[in-house]
Amino acid sequence: MEFETRVTKLLNIKYPIIQGGLAYLAYSDLAAAVSNAGGLGQITAMTLPSPEALREEIRKMKSLTDKPFGVNYAIGQHGRSYEDMVQVAIDEEVPVISVTGGNPKGVLDMVDNHPIKKLVLVAARRQAKKAEELGADAVMVVGQEGGGHLGRSDVGTFILTPQVVDHISIPVIASGGIADGRGFMAALSLGAEGIEMGTRFIATKECLAHDNYKQAILNAEEEDTTVIKRSIGAPARVLKGPFAEKILEIEKQQQGYESLKDYISGKVNHHYIQEGDDTEGFGWAGQSAARIHDVPTVESLIQSLIKEATEIREQWAK
Repeated sequence: MEFETRVTKLLNIKYPIIQGGLAYLAYSDLAAAVSNAGGLGQITAMTLPSPEALREEIRKMKSLTDKPFGVNYAIGQHGRSYEDMVQVAIDEEVPVISVTGGNPKGVLDMVDNHPIKKLVLVAARRQAKKAEELGADAVMVVGQEGGGHLGRSDVGTFILTPQVVDHISIPVIASGGIADGRGFMAALSLGAEGIEMGTRFIATKECLAHDNYKQAILNAEEEDTTVIKRSIGAPARVLKGPFAEKILEIEKQQQGYESLKDYISGKVNHHYIQEGDDTEGFGWAGQSAARIHDVPTVESLIQSLIKEATEIREQWAK
């Protein structure tokens, strides 16, 4: 059965399923697998070392798939300018870009006169309205269940999604707490026209995450994630572990960013991803980890999600 929405038409994809930007993980092998399976795979730009490295990933992506794909720009999160990285996407005629983690205006302005579809991640209704005004083609709405960086309020995906749907005219993509066909159908019933998944794609064979990271996701229950960085106004959800607990203890002392910076850097996040040692780093994960119980191929994951969603739709039809 088909799941055609404005999102599938906008992005020219089979299923309205988008892979999240996943710092240090979302490169061409994973992204191509998602695109080849009918979704939209994305390369993460801002954790690559240079524009040349991004160009190489994009060209590798094109060698691995002839399907649409995106490049994600997590602006404001990695302490560097993004203009040279965005220019690469323009030069390489990337079909889709997404902007997360900051004011998207600069990026959207750069690609304004190019045939690039523009997605913006938002965590509040006012952000969604602003993104629409700035020229976004669709917004991805992340609730508090999500992994990685979140909004400053505690509004969940179940409430935030229909609130945004009711106040903008461009398509809405639901993100946060979604990992299977039930979550997909719930999102559609709330008025979303697609979903973005991050944590679920970490636990796949094509993702280069360390096996310990993947196993921690498989072992997680619904209370096995926590939010760090609230004390500095940049809340983000991670798996619980010794290093995450250390961060929370430092935050209790209310000494600001300087006391935290060595504990929340991309370097320690990257260390956990590569080495799998949760005493020396942390790993992003959403509450959807509780719904993840295997490490399939991306193709198998998307097909099982669509199969479950189709069965639900057939049940509803009865």
